Amino acid sequence: MSVNETVRGTLIVTGGSRGIGAAVSRLAAARGYAVVVNFVADEKAAGSLVEDIRSRGGRATAVRGDVARESDVVSLFEQASRWFAPIEALVNNAGITGGFSRVESVTADMLERLWAVNVTGTMLCAREAVRRLSLKHGGRGGAIVNISSRAADLGSPGEWVHYAASKGAVNTFTIGLASEVAGEGIRVNAVSPGLIETDIHAAAGDPGRLARLAGRIPMGRAGTAEEAAEAVIWLLSPAASYVTGSILTVSGGR
Repeated sequence: MSVNETVRGTLIVTGGSRGIGAAVSRLAAARGYAVVVNFVADEKAAGSLVEDIRSRGGRATAVRGDVARESDVVSLFEQASRWFAPIEALVNNAGITGGFSRVESVTADMLERLWAVNVTGTMLCAREAVRRLSLKHGGRGGAIVNISSRAADLGSPGEWVHYAASKGAVNTFTIGLASEVAGEGIRVNAVSPGLIETDIHAAAGDPGRLARLAGRIPMGRAGTAEEAAEAVIWLLSPAASYVTGSILTVSGGR
């Protein structure tokens, strides 16, 4: 993957060290963005990703921060603002599943952390992006893409209804924020991936989930992180200049 000659501004990718976030980071760097790879714990993975991007001629740096902590979010954006170029875009990718559980077994602690990362974190990061991108605040405009999930529409009964509900909140937030800032030069959309080949399934406790559910997908296979990343980068790009408030499904027909 070679770097595009077009030089763009800074893109912040939360939870950017693995899975879809890492694929977005690599592709964005190849398309000319200076990428800030946010991570919360896996410093080794984030560092390796940054080295890989730089080895291909891209611009990247890693910044530790928990999106569920307001002070960390503010620090992330302050560091990014002092970096290569003005912030141009945000991908709200950081998220957790809360683990497999029927609703009858969820706990308040599980829900608190799930909502803090998936919903509060998404909203806090979007807040900081709007403060810097909005024409109303002296910015140059830009784009925000939130990573949702088909679980928001399917409900994920018997597995993670709690996770699905958090992604439903992300969809609602995407639609509302898009309308709120449409006149301020900011487009806000979401990508809703279906079954994707990442480590999220094993991390949640079911490493065989991909194989077990692949037969339910009309295309007959799980998607790749790179396929989801292509959708994200398209929504960030000028090619999607008239697209805002949309939830783009990337799910092989499911």
